[in-house]
Amino acid sequence: MRLYLSSFRLGDHSDTLLELCSRDSSQPRALMVSAAIDGIPAGDRDARVGEELDRLTGTGLAATELDLRESLFRLPEPTVGPNQALREAVAGADLLWLRGGNVFALRHALAVTGLDQLLLEVLADDSAVVGGYSAGPCVLGTHLRGLDACDDATEVPRRFGVPARFDGLGVLDRPVVPHLDSPDHFESAVLERVAERHRTAGEEFIGLRDGDVLVTDGPIATARLLPRKAC
Repeated sequence: MRLYLSSFRLGDHSDTLLELCSRDSSQPRALMVSAAIDGIPAGDRDARVGEELDRLTGTGLAATELDLRESLFRLPEPTVGPNQALREAVAGADLLWLRGGNVFALRHALAVTGLDQLLLEVLADDSAVVGGYSAGPCVLGTHLRGLDACDDATEVPRRFGVPARFDGLGVLDRPVVPHLDSPDHFESAVLERVAERHRTAGEEFIGLRDGDVLVTDGPIATARLLPRKAC
């Protein structure tokens, strides 16, 4: 199992990301999932997708988008698993990158397309790295409860007519709270309050500061936190 989970964008350890992705390829191929920003205006979405692809290619990856939008509106209810077209699209990728944005929109997209099950399969057979930032790591945790304080959970029923999901994929054994102690990020203050609610409830969580990256190359128990670098 290979994971590269950042609080914000690529974090401060993109060299480690490239190393993880280069195990089976001299020019690793990345597929970026941008479903977390599908609900924003088309022009803004296109610009942000382009910026994210530039960041990934800047590390030495060959990056393209895995656009799930057509499937989302064709299949508004969760599927039992990925179809053959999705499997073929993902085959050969060295990195599946979950871009940040609305975690509830991302969770819905993963469920409807069956990409959630495919991510679990990819991790189980170690055929690619699964990475991402912000909403990406969050959706791999145990649940999304509390994150509606910063992400609009009503986007899913408004766009698709079904309730938002609050379950995570359970790859990680705790929920994730990103952007902590990150004063330059506009969501840092509200997520500090989310973290405090976890603490008050006695619930352990994975807290990430912008720049931090959670990495594993093996069993999840061996995951290690690479801290942000000093300015």
